[in-house]
Amino acid sequence: MYKLDDKINFQHKRNDILTVGEILIDMISTDYDDHSKSNTYQKFFGGSPSNIAVNVSRLGIHSLVASALGKDGMGVFLTNQLQLAGIDTTCVQQVDYSTSMVVVSKSKSTPTPIFYRGADYYLAYTPELEEAVDNSKIVHFSCWPISMKPVRHTIEKVIERAREKNVLVCFDPNYHPKIWHKGEDGVEYVKSMFKKVDIVKPSEDDAERLFGKDTHENQVEKFLKFGAKLVIMTLGKDGAIVSNGKEIMKLNTLATDVIDTTGAGDAFWSGFYAAVVKGYTLREAFTLGFAVSAYKLKYTGAIVALPKLEVIKNMYGL
Repeated sequence: MYKLDDKINFQHKRNDILTVGEILIDMISTDYDDHSKSNTYQKFFGGSPSNIAVNVSRLGIHSLVASALGKDGMGVFLTNQLQLAGIDTTCVQQVDYSTSMVVVSKSKSTPTPIFYRGADYYLAYTPELEEAVDNSKIVHFSCWPISMKPVRHTIEKVIERAREKNVLVCFDPNYHPKIWHKGEDGVEYVKSMFKKVDIVKPSEDDAERLFGKDTHENQVEKFLKFGAKLVIMTLGKDGAIVSNGKEIMKLNTLATDVIDTTGAGDAFWSGFYAAVVKGYTLREAFTLGFAVSAYKLKYTGAIVALPKLEVIKNMYGL
């Protein structure tokens, strides 16, 4: 059990966190209108696992990202962004499909995405990827890669290898029906993953898509019932609720200035990961996750110029 006032003790590894999944282009509207009225969009680095890899590197821990990009200008742009952030691109594969893209409406609440998928779901399980798993303390993935084959099989192999090597496995169950093939029961597949991982961080919207409407406490209990060991359910402006099955706690958001919510969940993950690797307790790491998210919310785009974790900690008086 992950007690909320305990630290997570990691084996010594060369890398702190390996994020596995998509790198893609976020095209975000320059105004707050919906897509039918927006005329201008700006290109941003995107993809939840990749956002986290860049964020945690800036916060002061080591990261690797495993993903697949097209052999096109967008793929070159994304690779360059990773390299500028100091991220090792050994596990970034080039494939003969177009780089994936999400078109997003700028939002102060929940952004509206339109998905254009290509290269991302051709990520293969390679010797380089297996070595990266073996030499990392944490492996992180989301619903995006498990929603399509063949990358789903890659994720399954990554999880199996991580469990063999006592690597902490964390899952963002950001289920969205539009990224699954029609007729496929994505909900049941996502639920089957919870018993295979250690920590899950659904949003309130994610929980409703997976389980229907219910109280926050009941939603968290459902994730635990399906096998999750620690559940962090973020609630937007209402903070979060956390449970390990024995202890439950509520957290308040630290955000006061919201410009764009794109990547806010990734920023929370990033602050949380940086904190647990640096030796903070889980309770402290949750709060630091909110501090990093609050900092990001003041800017447009999923990736912002984050300072070190200790600087953010001081900014928010923690």
